[in-house]
Amino acid sequence: MRHVTHLPYTTKEEEHVVIPMSDGVRLSARIWRPTSSDNDPVPAVLEYIPYRKRDLTAERDSIHHPYIAGHGYACVRVDLRGTGESEGVLRDEYLEIEQRDAEEVLAWLADQPWCDGSTGMMGLSWGAFAALQVAARRPPSLKAIVIASFTDDRHADDMHYMGGAMLSDNLAEAGTMFAYATCPPDPAVVGDSWRDMWHERLEHARPWVVEWLRHQRRDDYWRHASVAENYDDVRCPVLASSGWADGYSNAVTRLLAHLDVPRKGLIGPWSHKFPHLGEPGPAIGYLQEVVRWWDHWLKGVDNGVMDGPMLRTWMQDSVPPSTSYEERPGRWVAEPRWPSPNVHPVTHPLTAHRIAPPGARDGETAPERAEDTGERTGGTGGTEGRDVLTVRSPLSVGQFAGKWASYNAPPDLPYDQREEDGGSLVFETAPLAERVEILGSPTLDLDLSADEPVATVAARLSDVRPDGAATRVTYGLLNLTRLDSAEQPEPLVPGRRYRATVHLNGVAQSFPPGHRIRLSLSTSYWPLAWPPPKPATLSVHEHSSTLTLPVRPPEKADDALAAPFGEPEGAPPISTTTVTPPEERWDVKRDLVGYRSELDTVKDRGTVRFEDIGLDVGRRAHERYASVADDFTSVSGECTWTMGFRRDDWDVRVVTHTRLTCDEGRFFVDATLDGYEGGRRVFSRTWNETVPRDLL
Repeated sequence: MRHVTHLPYTTKEEEHVVIPMSDGVRLSARIWRPTSSDNDPVPAVLEYIPYRKRDLTAERDSIHHPYIAGHGYACVRVDLRGTGESEGVLRDEYLEIEQRDAEEVLAWLADQPWCDGSTGMMGLSWGAFAALQVAARRPPSLKAIVIASFTDDRHADDMHYMGGAMLSDNLAEAGTMFAYATCPPDPAVVGDSWRDMWHERLEHARPWVVEWLRHQRRDDYWRHASVAENYDDVRCPVLASSGWADGYSNAVTRLLAHLDVPRKGLIGPWSHKFPHLGEPGPAIGYLQEVVRWWDHWLKGVDNGVMDGPMLRTWMQDSVPPSTSYEERPGRWVAEPRWPSPNVHPVTHPLTAHRIAPPGARDGETAPERAEDTGERTGGTGGTEGRDVLTVRSPLSVGQFAGKWASYNAPPDLPYDQREEDGGSLVFETAPLAERVEILGSPTLDLDLSADEPVATVAARLSDVRPDGAATRVTYGLLNLTRLDSAEQPEPLVPGRRYRATVHLNGVAQSFPPGHRIRLSLSTSYWPLAWPPPKPATLSVHEHSSTLTLPVRPPEKADDALAAPFGEPEGAPPISTTTVTPPEERWDVKRDLVGYRSELDTVKDRGTVRFEDIGLDVGRRAHERYASVADDFTSVSGECTWTMGFRRDDWDVRVVTHTRLTCDEGRFFVDATLDGYEGGRRVFSRTWNETVPRDLL
């Protein structure tokens, strides 16, 4: 990244600005703005997240907020209530009070003498969620948003549930916020009140995973703040981005397809990162694009920001399987609109473990609806038993799946899929005679039955090299009890045939000549997804099942996009010193005596000293997912976080631990929270909660 020190505007920083809420709670803001804004007001841009502006996001914030401020904006970084130096308690994600606070913050900003009355919102992940959700509420000053790594559908496309199957990130993210929401404010900012503020957070803390488990269906809890419920609520321009290695690879194209406002989309090869910090690379000059967006929509500059394609995306070339990549080879491609006229669905029948060429179907007709048929698993007529393939996967399928959302914390990407495929039902093409490129979401239409009332199907699409190595390209999950409705699931009737459509995550991927495209189906994908109560056998009627690929032939116009973005640039980061080194570990363990399997991960950021405020901060996350043989009720997940803050004679530490287990009918949550001051434990609480399984 190029660090820019000379910008159009000289700026100043206000480290702690109090913004009062109508209920008396005061939020803490950090503001960078042009010195000239004292006399010449400028638009304000808000980033609104719970991740501690004074320390945990300070280095990242120092790269992009001063940069944008130096182009003539007041950049405002606010911690949500109950986080950082903001008063109150953070009780859950995306609550009504959170969005009302944001509206009040925007109104406060628009009313400041250094603001011209126009505001924007930007952010990654939670900050992007917040911007999109607040945009749907249409506060009068909000003129545009810039969002990265987000979703418009909190139930179907977030870290909680995927296709009605529960993700292990439901536990992991709850563990993260259990820790972040219980950290203390800095006494150097809030003074002697820090201890009372901290203990208020500790007293009201709870493991959020309990609440998330209580909503296993798509209900009003998830509908709240899901823009997909009514896209017309958003009336301001949107610049949306994400990465193919991220868990949020689908929402960008959904917004492009459904919003009726000026909009642009950008999808790179990145993990859960801002595009100017994008990993795997190539990272891009994203902040330059953001400034152009703000210049047009907040200042009215006629700079052609809406010219050109609606979507720019990185078409990924084939790569050998690896758990991390520094760079993903490929090229930029562009689409004039979405859905794109350049993308054509090509349907391939499944037959005899093969993905057949289009048009190879043998004419058999599958039942249209389960309610209309009483057919047996083996099919009917002359095809009895001939076109049925079965799969019952061991729990070990999924140990090389990587994280639901890569954070480019090696090694969190999926590894070689050959071992996973050993416990899966596999279909693949013949070696490709010519290059095939896809852009969008593949779909799998299955004619199947199950021998249990609750069953899950996991579908993986892989690029198989001539030497046999298999790189997972994309995947999708479906809890079959949610076939017809995520709101009102129904148990399967064992032996009855159903039509099931599995939507795989969106991707842009090329498959070279000589490679094969492989589809793998499994009935478990642990620990990425929590398995059903019992192992199930799926019977797939191959001749009436199909895979549809969104094929995009290379366009001549792509050549003009060889370098559509500048190199990454930003302001120089603040000075930090590594006190203790970071540690990252991802171990797969198998005990062949007790048949215990375990995925053990550590993401330790080490201890970092923030030189400008003389503060040492340490963060360590340890996750463990285990199972015994193929006992689906033996699965367990554990998440332990340690957060430490030290300056001179101030030494505070928070340790949280959450463990999730189950039997066939219930989930069990056991959690602890301990707070330490000066090495002495000053707070401790334990939770033991039981939540019924709801066809999950």
